[in-house]
Amino acid sequence: MSLLRVEGLTKSFKGLRAVDDVGFEVAEGAILGIIGPNGAGKTTTFNLVTGALAPDAGAVHLDGTDITGRPPHRVLAAGMARTFQLMRPFYSMSVLENVTIAVLAGGGSRRNARTTAAEVIERVGLGRWRDAPSEGLPTAALKRLELARALASRPRVLLLDEVLAGLVPAEREPVMDLLDELRTQDGVTLVFVEHIMAAVMRLSDSVLVLDLGRVLTHGAPEEVTRDPRVIEAYLGEEPDADR
Repeated sequence: MSLLRVEGLTKSFKGLRAVDDVGFEVAEGAILGIIGPNGAGKTTTFNLVTGALAPDAGAVHLDGTDITGRPPHRVLAAGMARTFQLMRPFYSMSVLENVTIAVLAGGGSRRNARTTAAEVIERVGLGRWRDAPSEGLPTAALKRLELARALASRPRVLLLDEVLAGLVPAEREPVMDLLDELRTQDGVTLVFVEHIMAAVMRLSDSVLVLDLGRVLTHGAPEEVTRDPRVIEAYLGEEPDADR
């Protein structure tokens, strides 16, 4: 049985259908990559799956439980966390304080929250910035902080919204290595939206392609990237496959 099952998600804004009958399944421990041109409905799909938006139609099941329309804190408690494309730390707080709050928000013990937060910070490679204020961190460190805050609740399913965006190739590799480890060592199921095709090809077990709010195709990475419809709708606009 799939750990995450999404069926027929639909959402309109002022008559514009941003997500139209989107569905997919992800097995436990698998990695699903989601690609598509800007405006394809990728982030809106994430918002519907994680409770930031209520769908007009469709359903989301996590480990067989219907979590459709639950608010984000209840989705988090059920075992699913996410990162945001626009990073949202508490800039007046240190990295450690930010992650400690995330531990508590995920139901962690108050007594052990700082210890758990420190462990997560080390895990994502933020140790050198542990006590630094979040304001002023470089982009690569902010990306890792966003990931640390999502991991602080120890989710079974982690949704990543362009976690590699804004990073140079040398900064991407350690993050991709960490995502590999989360799956192979921790058993975390990953769903990630990404424009960097090298990462999609390396990490994904399967790839879902969205275009104009609908599923264009879904399959193995090699099959998807050879699909003429995908090349026309998305890959053809990519001058650099590693962009």
